[in-house]
Amino acid sequence: MTDETFIEGPLYEKRKKVYPQSVHGRFRRIKWTILCITLGVYYLLPFVRWNRGPGLPSQAVMVDFPNRRFYFFFIELWPQEVYYFTGLLILAAMALFLMNAVAGRLWCGYLCPQTVWTDLFYAVERWVEGDRRDRMLSDKRGWTFTHIRRVALKHFLWIMIAWWTGGAWVLYFADAPTLVCDLATLQAPFVAYLWIGILTATTYMFAGHAREQVCIYMCPWPRIQAALTDEWALNVTYRRDRGEPRMSVKKAEQARAHGEVAGDCVDCHQCINVCPTGVDIRNGIQLGCIQCGLCIDACDTVMREIGRPTTLIGYDTDINAERRREGKPPVYRLIRARTLIYAAIILVVGGIMLYSLATRSMLSVNVLHDRNPLFVQLADGGIRNNYTVHILNKGAERSFALDVSGLPGATLRVIGADRQTDGKPVVEVGRDQTGEFRISVQVDRAVVPEMTVDIAIEVTDLVSGKTARASDHFVPASR
Repeated sequence: MTDETFIEGPLYEKRKKVYPQSVHGRFRRIKWTILCITLGVYYLLPFVRWNRGPGLPSQAVMVDFPNRRFYFFFIELWPQEVYYFTGLLILAAMALFLMNAVAGRLWCGYLCPQTVWTDLFYAVERWVEGDRRDRMLSDKRGWTFTHIRRVALKHFLWIMIAWWTGGAWVLYFADAPTLVCDLATLQAPFVAYLWIGILTATTYMFAGHAREQVCIYMCPWPRIQAALTDEWALNVTYRRDRGEPRMSVKKAEQARAHGEVAGDCVDCHQCINVCPTGVDIRNGIQLGCIQCGLCIDACDTVMREIGRPTTLIGYDTDINAERRREGKPPVYRLIRARTLIYAAIILVVGGIMLYSLATRSMLSVNVLHDRNPLFVQLADGGIRNNYTVHILNKGAERSFALDVSGLPGATLRVIGADRQTDGKPVVEVGRDQTGEFRISVQVDRAVVPEMTVDIAIEVTDLVSGKTARASDHFVPASR
């Protein structure tokens, strides 16, 4: 037997607190714009009104669980139309794959809720405690009165943002102005307070405390994304062919004056200081890099100050990194088989959904034949079959005429219906309701079929003239 030596150590690396520095530039402006738009939509959309008529919710976007409806402006979805949500999930997945094929973790850097809310929390932290250097010095000094006051104010503002985040979420499930009043007067249902509490706690913990740990350890997308990317995807890249060897500005000037090679990187660590996850992009693409581009802004600022070309760090591909080492010009292929396939799937699925929405009927009918008895033989030799008809009305209260086809000489009657038009019985179904009716189809002895016949029950809207039909069968007496 051989002795085996086991080295004991921690299973997880100890967290190093990240102090991201503020930065100005093109990508920072893009992130601020996206943050304002996305948070503005999230917080304010429940208060947008949309007139759907009397008796219906006037909220533009709303999930109405009691009445089993989802409203999105002029679109109204029923539970049986859940396949539209399946389509939306497919579109979201394909859009995520397409973004990854074009520019890596584009979603992570700009659109992910964790990134957006963490950015907002960092902005509050800088406003209250100061920038990177100030926060680091405050932590080193310990719990002075000024530090305690600033930290308390920061956490109070974080909790207020988190609270409004949870509150905005529940407003999508009830009339927003009414629910706000109920919440303020403590008359809202318990489940509303419960979900506000849960979402307040999770937002506060994820955006205020977990921060980059969510991206590095908790989120599965970085692992999935690594398997989906290819060498043509744009990623935030340190251009090593330009940056190495690193040296200070003075040493670089002296090296160039003597005809020696000097890189543009001055090893100022600004790219690390502004990174929200603390990544050194000069070490290559890493799991912690969310491709936000803030290191590009920081590096470009330094390059302009020392009079060197910008884009030492920039969006580039693995192919181009190799080509530059070989002295070849860069090549970009944003349009390739992978991106075309993803775009085609998005167009096809989106087109199918739009066509389905544009052509869907607000009326549907279902027919169920009585099983016992299958038929009734009348005293005069005629045959009668009984059915249960369900009419689903997705619009306003309307009247419908019923008829039968496929069986010559048949007469359709609705039990309990006295109103008729053109010899057809008429029934009424309320708005967003399903009406259940008992009907009978009867034929005289002279025209009784010799075998089972397929028939169709037709329902016609007396206002719009639109028709829905459901197939069943007529069973004659045994002969």
